[in-house]
Amino acid sequence: MPNATAEQALTTPEALRPWITGVRTVSVTDPPVEAFVHLPDAVTKVVLRVGPDGHRDVLALGPRVRAGYYEGKAHVSCVELRLGPGTARPLLGVPAAELAGRVVPLDRLPGRAARRLADEVRWLDPREAVPHLAQVLPELLSAGTDPARTALLRAGVDALSVRTDRTPAQVRDVAHELAVSERQLRNLFTEGVGVSPKHYARINRVRTVIDRATTAPWSEVAAATGYYDQSHMTSDFRALMGVPPRSYFTGRLPATSPCQAVPGR
Repeated sequence: MPNATAEQALTTPEALRPWITGVRTVSVTDPPVEAFVHLPDAVTKVVLRVGPDGHRDVLALGPRVRAGYYEGKAHVSCVELRLGPGTARPLLGVPAAELAGRVVPLDRLPGRAARRLADEVRWLDPREAVPHLAQVLPELLSAGTDPARTALLRAGVDALSVRTDRTPAQVRDVAHELAVSERQLRNLFTEGVGVSPKHYARINRVRTVIDRATTAPWSEVAAATGYYDQSHMTSDFRALMGVPPRSYFTGRLPATSPCQAVPGR
């Protein structure tokens, strides 16, 4: 019997798109009967979480560099905002790398914007959170961003990501294309994404393998995602997911909601 999880991707308001790359709501209504897997994800998120006792948290979830497997809880709901590259420091007051692998209450972060954001959304109905943020978030972030630096970072992210019409570029080639050194590119990614360019590319490829594995042979998936061959894909997948691809898909677990990815109360 599958877990009773309802998930909905919401349209990101135009006013939020310079900083937010995706919004979704998730609710888990019944006791989970299967374990959850939290996939590696090179994204920092802000989550409004309502627990089974009605307790509310506004949390920052840092990038996750490896998969995690665990049991979930019932009667939990949340709204998740995926922050765009370069948004963590102006919103949260810390570079994304400081949040890697961590879950931190927004009101414990040093950024003034983070504390105000926590106050603004904590008691909202989840359905009201996104429209409200579209009104307050631009004011909180506009003065704190460096558009040129953010544009450079996002160009690097795009070049290192798998697309349907091309394989991702190599880190050295991306640095050359952007007219920066590899060290400068690494510093950009560490602050604005939370992981190095190389590790970002690994996470992006493995997540693409998961998305495409049921639609093409392994060798084709490996080639399309930029691996030298299938054995290199298998090695990278095992390092990030803890199991090789065939074992993972034989007993595949549902991807976790952000509600299940934070400590329960």
